Amino acid sequence: MTQKQGQVHDCLKVGEDFEVDLRAYQLRRAGRVLKLEPTPMELLLFLVEHRGELVTRDQIVERIWGKDVFLDTDNSINGAIRKIRQVLTDDPEQPRFVETVSGKGYRFIAPVGRPETQVGQDRTHDFARRPIPARGFTGTSLGKNLVVAATAAAILAVATLAYFYLHRKPKLTDKDTIVVADFTNTTGDPVFDGTLRQGLAVQLEQSPFLSLISEERIQQVLRLMGQPADARLTPKIAREICERTASAAVLDGSIASLGSQYVLGLRAEDCRTGDVLAEEQEQPARKEDVLNALGQIASKFRTRVGESLTTVKQHDTPLAEATTPSLEP
Repeated sequence: MTQKQGQVHDCLKVGEDFEVDLRAYQLRRAGRVLKLEPTPMELLLFLVEHRGELVTRDQIVERIWGKDVFLDTDNSINGAIRKIRQVLTDDPEQPRFVETVSGKGYRFIAPVGRPETQVGQDRTHDFARRPIPARGFTGTSLGKNLVVAATAAAILAVATLAYFYLHRKPKLTDKDTIVVADFTNTTGDPVFDGTLRQGLAVQLEQSPFLSLISEERIQQVLRLMGQPADARLTPKIAREICERTASAAVLDGSIASLGSQYVLGLRAEDCRTGDVLAEEQEQPARKEDVLNALGQIASKFRTRVGESLTTVKQHDTPLAEATTPSLEP
């Protein structure tokens, strides 16, 4: 493989007018950055990666949210597709970019290539799809060439995807502060009230990357809002505190019963724009497993928003060993 064939390109040309910048995690048109939230952006990249192929809704859910998710993924996918079409000025009735395959999923139909070449000519992501001339080849040599082309395409796709994940822009920085709301508890078990928020704070405060608004500062802001200092931090109140303290994000947690099991969720939103920065979910089988699941969610969240795996591993004491209330009744 030549150097030109093996290198990973930071940008991909999409259609005639758009570019996807993998390093900056941006969509651009004529050099201008177009606003696209994280979930639609990830979905767009997934569709571009599989250009010309049917991508099912189940594949989208597994790629973006993971298996065993209990969120309203249908509405989330519909909203993400709608935002992609809006930013690409794509008509769902006569699509140029995203084609809906009714009852199954979506297919990205626009040409994809390198910015330095015209779309439709020697496209990096399309070379495996171009027919290989049979003239002058025996059946064996043709088969070998097909295998080589398919292998090269797979290597390039994996390298591009790995490069994107390693270099995408962090959603938070070490200068940002965040507000942790109280968990929404629909289990009917009061043992979770307050305990989960405290446990999450203990886990996140281990991070040298994240900064939580202190309880003293929260109480000051609550008084300015005309609320008692010990007011429950509902999502609405937590967002207002986030805005008043010029913080970057608010974390909303939830716990619900699922038969004899539990569903534990965490969502981070930009309190200025409402954009979802990260979503995580775990399904502990027993009450005794909830704190461990909370620790796993916190670790995943830290990497999602930009902290390196190295510091997460260095500063990740399990909640069972940290100072936090027990869930024993």
